[in-house]
Amino acid sequence: MQSTRSIALGRALRGACRTSSHIARRFTTRTTTATSLTTGQQRQQQNQQALHLPTRLPQTKTRTQTRPYASSSSTPLLTTPLHNLHLTHGAKLVPFGGFEMPVQYAGLSVSASHALTRTHASVFDVSHMVQRLFTGPGAAAFLQRVTPAGIEGLAEHRSTLAVLLKEDGSGGIVDDAIVTRLGGGRFYVVTNAACREKDDGYFGREVGKWNGEMEGRGLGVAEERWDREGLVALQGPEAEGILRAVLAEGEGLELRGLLFGQSAFARVKMSGGGVSSPVLISRGGYTGEDGFEISIAGEEAVGVTEALLEAGGPEKVQFAGLGARDSLRLEAGMCLYGHDLDETTTPVEAALSWIIPKERRTADAGYYGAEVISKQLVAKSKGGSGVERRRIGLIVEGAPAREGAEIVSRAEEGKEAVKLGTVTSGCPSPTLGKNIAMGYVKDGFHKAGTEVDVLVRGRPRKAVVAKMPFVPTKYWKGDA
Repeated sequence: MQSTRSIALGRALRGACRTSSHIARRFTTRTTTATSLTTGQQRQQQNQQALHLPTRLPQTKTRTQTRPYASSSSTPLLTTPLHNLHLTHGAKLVPFGGFEMPVQYAGLSVSASHALTRTHASVFDVSHMVQRLFTGPGAAAFLQRVTPAGIEGLAEHRSTLAVLLKEDGSGGIVDDAIVTRLGGGRFYVVTNAACREKDDGYFGREVGKWNGEMEGRGLGVAEERWDREGLVALQGPEAEGILRAVLAEGEGLELRGLLFGQSAFARVKMSGGGVSSPVLISRGGYTGEDGFEISIAGEEAVGVTEALLEAGGPEKVQFAGLGARDSLRLEAGMCLYGHDLDETTTPVEAALSWIIPKERRTADAGYYGAEVISKQLVAKSKGGSGVERRRIGLIVEGAPAREGAEIVSRAEEGKEAVKLGTVTSGCPSPTLGKNIAMGYVKDGFHKAGTEVDVLVRGRPRKAVVAKMPFVPTKYWKGDA
């Protein structure tokens, strides 16, 4: 979230019920899976039509329309709906996740952009992320098979972080995702751009398998993918005021009452006049600041984004690129898939046990890898298996530690340093003025305050294990 250039970048920086016609407009490329419709499924289809929901349910085969997303000299990079707007604002573009994406903008350094987000606000184009919709009477149960998160317990317009798990029962993470329950049994799922092809194959197999098993039981599920749609993140302490300024009159959405992890549909005023079709506004983001992620019809993405920039003015809000996004998310202690998470890592090792609700912490919880993960959740001293390594944060002295740097025991006279783990992300923190990093170490060395060394260009640098987030988060959770 990777061509050679995007890997280098990572190391260096580390519808409310829309009309069926509007929904069809937003689903330009789709993956559709299902079995022959039973009478029960036909009744469900009729119910979906009454609610203006997508009605296509699975057929025996899985068909996926995809494009190659790997960056190479022979494969053109894709662009987001905001591409020309980025050029207008002087963006420096780099390959990332198969797309040509802005890393920073003219006249604003990465650290200055970072600081503007922390003090005022920034707009990030995250349209390269994959937006998916799962529908059908079996959608919640299906998602509960592929992730340990509590999907069935989500209230309408509530979101949760989730991880997709390997089918082999190992507990390895295929990708991380945000899952939102919409009305009418729909689930909006956002996954990583760099995992697009892998996730398409994963969901294609899993939806096909599910529908085969559920044939005749009225629990079909269908997946649809929103391609070429807009997704922007408005992040920072000024975000609420800026978004409020562009809400269309009569929408009745009180942003102060929209808390972290909640979402709503609303129309917004567009630059140059006119009002958008309903956009999905989700309170949250990847920076640790208060803010919103806004899913927009592709043809309206420029008008909505320009309206946000105009509402705040350059003193309060500007575009920010991948460079600032990476340092912001690392300060917030958030993982980047392919670096801090991968298929060899379980949620327990990754310090993501909190996404697993109490009722899903048993071996028979029904998700892939439940037997392994349920044992890891219990320490060896209490009869479980525990884990051999854990994700931790580090404050590093001297030069910054980058991905791949070895973490070793603090050198002592007469004792050789022992390898404890590896750094997975690292950069200078503009907010703290210190070098921060994330990585994995052997269990027992993960407690805050533990002193270690990190080998930077072969030289040991003193480091100390630190609690994450490095910078306190400012998510809006209501008045204290």
